[in-house]
Amino acid sequence: MENLKVTIVQQDIIWQNPDQNLLHLENILTSIAPGSTNLIVLPEMFTTGFTMSAKENATTMDGPILKWMQKLANTKQAYVCGSLIIHEPEGCYNRFILSSGAKVEGYYDKKHLFRMSDENLHFLPGRKSPIFNIGNWHMKALICYDLRFPVWARNTNNYDVLVYVANWPASRAAAWTILLQARALENQAYVIGVNRIGTDGQGLKYTGNSAVVNPRGEIISTHTKSEEFVETIELDGAMLQDFRAKFPAWMDADSFQLLD
Repeated sequence: MENLKVTIVQQDIIWQNPDQNLLHLENILTSIAPGSTNLIVLPEMFTTGFTMSAKENATTMDGPILKWMQKLANTKQAYVCGSLIIHEPEGCYNRFILSSGAKVEGYYDKKHLFRMSDENLHFLPGRKSPIFNIGNWHMKALICYDLRFPVWARNTNNYDVLVYVANWPASRAAAWTILLQARALENQAYVIGVNRIGTDGQGLKYTGNSAVVNPRGEIISTHTKSEEFVETIELDGAMLQDFRAKFPAWMDADSFQLLD
């Protein structure tokens, strides 16, 4: 199993301003040399911030932001992912999108909508949690509040790396780090958590704390400050396989069935 290079992007997000956010991202991503990484991970709602003005800030699956993601993926010779507000005929979704340089490879719609901010009143919940393939790695992707629900993240030997993109506020920063480490331990997988920094249009503050956690629950990324950064971390495939073989806790897992 080859290693996987992952680049996490901790950014400030300009409130409800996609054009400025894309321009800002282009500037901070200049440090990524083409071919130097396999996957670039952007935060939740990276073009707008966590807004409940869904219809006013939504894009479509054939819109300019998706084309921007494809162009970035093509330029950097890597997959690009993050979440956007997507409008469909039935309503809006908080949608994680994985794009290559050629096309949208797949998407996941956030299942657990954050009712404390009325997200459940403005967005429709997803029902499926697909597995994405990046080379010989299997990846599962979830969004922010999903982190609090371990059943939805349950690894049934179907993924190697679990990605969370978020707008997780500073007031609950400790829970963010604890839960990322817990998801890595219980699922014997790498966990990537990418969060934003700054203050949004509603006055909520974000301290980032983006991190990459190995299957032993150890944080292996190095940036810890509440500032913008771009960091590339190499995930060791041989270590993952060896750890699972020597400590096969998954063999004693309880069986139950997820939705879909």
